[in-house]
Amino acid sequence: MIQIYHNPRCKKSREGLAILEASGQNFEIVKYLDDTPSENELKYLLEKLDLSPMELVRTQEKIWKENYKGKDLSEEEVIAAMHEHPKLIERPIVVKNDKAVVGRPPEKIESIL
Repeated sequence: MIQIYHNPRCKKSREGLAILEASGQNFEIVKYLDDTPSENELKYLLEKLDLSPMELVRTQEKIWKENYKGKDLSEEEVIAAMHEHPKLIERPIVVKNDKAVVGRPPEKIESIL
């Protein structure tokens, strides 16, 4: 099953969703701002994405700038920050089997379909 971690208010996330819809494949929408991933789920996503926690953080978000910027955080602390403030998670994320991509640009999603 394909999953998309989606924020309906985000243009890139909506574009990613449109790519999935056009593919004709079945998928599940995870509205991660409403259903926040646990720290273990974030670790699972990071493993599939082959990214470090910092590579998944939206560092231009006000929450990051005000609370975390310039601090020497461990990977665990970055994951905890994303769990506490899911708005910090880069989007959209599409997962299919053992692969995942961040859909920026949205066309990257096609690489795992």
